[in-house]
Amino acid sequence: MMSADSISAWHPVARSADVRPGANIFAGFAQGQELALWRSADGTPQAWENRCPHRSVRFTLGQVVENRLSCAYHGWQYAAGSGQCKSIPAHPDMPPPSNLCAKVFSAVDAAGMLWVNLAGETAQAQPQDDIVPAGWSFCRTLAVRADAASLHDALARRGFASDTATAAWRGPLGQSGTVALVLDAQPLLAFIHLWTDAAPGTAAMKTLHIAARSLRSEIEEEEEEESRRPQSAA
Repeated sequence: MMSADSISAWHPVARSADVRPGANIFAGFAQGQELALWRSADGTPQAWENRCPHRSVRFTLGQVVENRLSCAYHGWQYAAGSGQCKSIPAHPDMPPPSNLCAKVFSAVDAAGMLWVNLAGETAQAQPQDDIVPAGWSFCRTLAVRADAASLHDALARRGFASDTATAAWRGPLGQSGTVALVLDAQPLLAFIHLWTDAAPGTAAMKTLHIAARSLRSEIEEEEEEESRRPQSAA
């Protein structure tokens, strides 16, 4: 197992299966950073700032062209890995400016999730597959109107314990074992990716879905109550 500090800079943004090689572009967030997630033709994960450096149009409106991401506005194409502009369709004979690059972040697959590190070259050790036990199934992703710190506190009060990283919490939910991977998406918005030992299509999985919805409601109600409490004077 890895220490909590070793992968704390990595954010579980999306389920790996939801980002297909050479196909779709998935919109995500991590710590307020808007992201465009996609894969090159060989399946290598890509995590880019969701903004074309030419006219700031969102990349998620564009398309994947083999190993390039094409902007929807003027069709400018940027290479996987480097983010370097490689093609300007309106001027096919003009070399693209060498300094025209999309902002690229580190991205890896682990434990059935696509993880993103916003720290660039200072990225910490990568997450490993053992964050989620082998053979466990994906249950669902919950969007919770709360910040990540409050969500951590709420999970701890319900018997969850921080496991291999600050993003990963393990505990019982709906009578099933679960791993909750917490994503700090935006201020007052966090996501919980739930993995479980319950098998798909079983009564246990159905019970877990119900428990997950109740968990979200309880946390949001607690946050609302906390926001109504008078703040003590400094």
